[in-house]
Amino acid sequence: MTSRADQTPSLSCVMPAFNEARNLDIVVPQVLAALAALSPQVELIVVDDGSRDETVQVAQRLCAAHPQIVLLQLSRNFGKEAALTAGIDAACGDLVVMMDADGQHPASLLGEMLEKWKQGADVVYAVRKTRADQSRLQAGLTGLFYKLVNWGSHIEIPADAGDFRLMDRKVVQALKSLPERNRFMKGLYAWVGFNSTAIDYEPLPRADGQTNFGLGGSFRLALTGMVAFSTAPLRLLTALGLLLSVGALGYGVWVVIEYFITGVEVPGYATIVAGLMFFSGIQLLGMGILAEYVGRIYEEVKQRPAYLLSQRTGDGLIAAGARGDDEPRAARLQDASLL
Repeated sequence: MTSRADQTPSLSCVMPAFNEARNLDIVVPQVLAALAALSPQVELIVVDDGSRDETVQVAQRLCAAHPQIVLLQLSRNFGKEAALTAGIDAACGDLVVMMDADGQHPASLLGEMLEKWKQGADVVYAVRKTRADQSRLQAGLTGLFYKLVNWGSHIEIPADAGDFRLMDRKVVQALKSLPERNRFMKGLYAWVGFNSTAIDYEPLPRADGQTNFGLGGSFRLALTGMVAFSTAPLRLLTALGLLLSVGALGYGVWVVIEYFITGVEVPGYATIVAGLMFFSGIQLLGMGILAEYVGRIYEEVKQRPAYLLSQRTGDGLIAAGARGDDEPRAARLQDASLL
């Protein structure tokens, strides 16, 4: 068997895009040139996630100019996690790279990622050195989220590790086998396991424009990740219920002792109203947390697809054809051609 150090693998790059028309003309040629310098067989898959600007038109023009570029148009905006899933499903390369379309992921790191793969890593993921491009509130909430989601979990989701990563084909196949619809990709990367290694990077400034993923989007994604990969909210609810029960019992004992020793009468209206309001709030909080888990179960049992594809433009690695001596490669080329 040929060692990885002697191989020149084919490369697929998945790039989700939502209203990134002004960035694609800058980012795509740079990334494509970096990929071509590493392998003669490359493809760059741009996944349009229901953009409302000229993202599709720009990507179609790039497809016409570069046969290595593929455009996948989703039927509407399904979210970045679904767009990443669509790109992974379409990727044909021996290695698959995930990058953002805003230019913040430096293409110069692709060579280092490939070298780590040749040394034996199945997944090479990039970890941010700083979060200077985010507000202090968003950075603090992000750190809190990773602490909560990893608390008591049997898997460890690396903090500050995003979607910028290189994955071996067997990792990609493992991700494709996971059926859930509410997808939190950072958790899925960690769940499948495999030999992983991290490299540090400093996010570059956006090529143009402002991010489409603000505090609201971060909160929704964090909620999905928390419900999908952690039972911490349920455990906290249990602990809170136990604490309140012990506190209520202790308070009842104190009221009885105070009455018999000091002669102070049992408090009346104010104590009852405050207690009812407090415990009603706790009950509603508990119902809300349980409803989030039940709602996700409801979404899963409907078995709707994670995304719907409207149109595919370009062939990418399919145009190179499948080698007759490589049946697995032929199979994945055939699967991608069906999209």
